[in-house]
Amino acid sequence: MLAGPRVSTAALIAFLLVMPVSFGIHDLATDGSLSHLGNNLVAGLSNGAIWALVALGYTLVYGIIELINFAHGDVFMIGSFVAFALFGTLGLGLATAVPLLIGGLLLTLAISAIASGALNTMIERAGYRPLRDAPRLAPLITAVGFSFILQNVGLLWLGGSQQGVPDLISSQHELFELAGVSVTNGDALAILTTAPLVLALTFFISRTRTGKAMRATAQDPDAARLMGINVDSTISLTFLIGGLLAGAAGLIYALYQTTIWFNQGFTAGLIAFTAAVMGGIGNLRGAVLGGLLIGCIQQISDNRIGAEWTPAIVFGYLVLIMVVRPRGLLGEETRQAG
Repeated sequence: MLAGPRVSTAALIAFLLVMPVSFGIHDLATDGSLSHLGNNLVAGLSNGAIWALVALGYTLVYGIIELINFAHGDVFMIGSFVAFALFGTLGLGLATAVPLLIGGLLLTLAISAIASGALNTMIERAGYRPLRDAPRLAPLITAVGFSFILQNVGLLWLGGSQQGVPDLISSQHELFELAGVSVTNGDALAILTTAPLVLALTFFISRTRTGKAMRATAQDPDAARLMGINVDSTISLTFLIGGLLAGAAGLIYALYQTTIWFNQGFTAGLIAFTAAVMGGIGNLRGAVLGGLLIGCIQQISDNRIGAEWTPAIVFGYLVLIMVVRPRGLLGEETRQAG
């Protein structure tokens, strides 16, 4: 009885390592080094860090009210648009002093996060809360409706074409090189911004009284209500936190990719929700792990196999992981999962 899970875990780990190991062997045979693979993994972790922030919003909301908030990816898109507007308003493109640029970006990060957080909270209050006791299909369709509304807001805001974003941080400029692996300013921004946000969220959820109230509400809302927890406020706070993370990811994405457009939320939302499911829906660590894995899979596939194959490869990984681990890599943390 004990051999099955061990074999499955070993097989899963081996499967996850097939692509990087095979290309690593190819690089050693042809180039004599692993620097090419290392560069793929660094870029993948940077992209994955952005997906992880968006995935955390999905997994928080699903974990507490078991709703797939399809509008979450478009909240992320609005965060990018707010950041882009602030670049011009604050004159960051004209900033020559590094302290002024850093201060302006921190202010932009705060405003973008607050704007997305407030938007997400308003969506919950206006659309999801009245449908909390309705059949599950009603809030699901409402979420899809909000997604289309926000897409059209973005379309009216900046039009249907991709918009170039000022490269304020010289995203592709090499910050340093280690053993042939280059780390750019964009890589450092994505990882060094995401890491403290994830750590702060983990501390908040696991150690603070409000975070424990969120966990209690996710486990059993009725019991939490009997213990004096304001369930409605707790759920609204969950949407606020998810929106804050989406807004922060929106700024990072704009600076990292230097292009934004109205449909980016659909793609980001699909990838981020896939990451949340892959890692284990409702599991914060799983959402981060899933985001980083997908980022690496995408980068290796784009660079080595071809971008046209990347979606198939990513979802192929998802399907096979679900077959081996139906609850995700680290396991679900939902009411049904206990």
